[in-house]
Amino acid sequence: MRSIWKGHIRFSLVTIPVRIYNAINTSETIHFNQLHKEDGGPVGYEKKCKVCGKALTGDEIVKGYQFEKDQYIIVEPGDLEKVKLKTTKIIEIEGFVDSSSLSPMMYEAVYFTGPDGDVSSKSYALLREALEESGKVGLGRVVLRDREDIVAIAPHKDGLVMYKLHYPSELRDIEDVPQLDKHQKVDQSALKLAHTLIDTMLTSVDQIEMKDRYTGALREMFEAKIQGREVVVAPEKEQPTVDILSALKESIEQVKAQRKPMVKATGDESEQEEEEAVSTDQESAGEHAASDSASKGRKRKAG
Repeated sequence: MRSIWKGHIRFSLVTIPVRIYNAINTSETIHFNQLHKEDGGPVGYEKKCKVCGKALTGDEIVKGYQFEKDQYIIVEPGDLEKVKLKTTKIIEIEGFVDSSSLSPMMYEAVYFTGPDGDVSSKSYALLREALEESGKVGLGRVVLRDREDIVAIAPHKDGLVMYKLHYPSELRDIEDVPQLDKHQKVDQSALKLAHTLIDTMLTSVDQIEMKDRYTGALREMFEAKIQGREVVVAPEKEQPTVDILSALKESIEQVKAQRKPMVKATGDESEQEEEEAVSTDQESAGEHAASDSASKGRKRKAG
């Protein structure tokens, strides 16, 4: 793994030499080329002026900023140099905050952060351990590619990662989403069933398949075309409309039915599993009884 940046993490009088590495592997990303439909020739990228239609060279193109519709100011390279921030090669930590205080919406990109040499390994490990035990992340700034970014330094497994963050001013407000109704009343019976379904479906991240199925399907399609085979598309099924209470109840029963049966054991383990199975059956019976009781109560009220 090759580093893309070399510098220091600094907070107060402490400095730790580090190297930054790309954490995302982009080598599997599929890229398409533009081709001429008639002869299959690659299509070049030609820059043309939208006013006169002339094809332009790089020397004939300048940067412009639109301050009003169809009104631009020309920005020369010298103008950009005046506002260019000095690259200090330092990740300046301005303070430490609770990791939970950062909204997931703020995270833009992630990089691995590693020690730069044996000398920095001890101080690097010390910072990682301190952040891990305190539940804090370091919040600071760094200049990457002429732009100053706000970053968070956080522990991850045996190392540290650097998250490049969005500035709060870049984030939109969810209150602007149409048709959000914060005064919407929630059916308490449906809410209890929803909690039951969530508890029934509890799992762990490593049990969820996180595989790029789209890229895999693309590669299968490419292979089929290369071999001259017909590409078959599975028809999309229409989803029936079901009321929320019925959907929740049916979902709970479906998830329970899909659970793997317990494997018989011997001795004390077998007795313990039988006790757990009896307890589970009693809980299930209690849930059905409560559901039947609530249903009868609703019928009496309706009558």
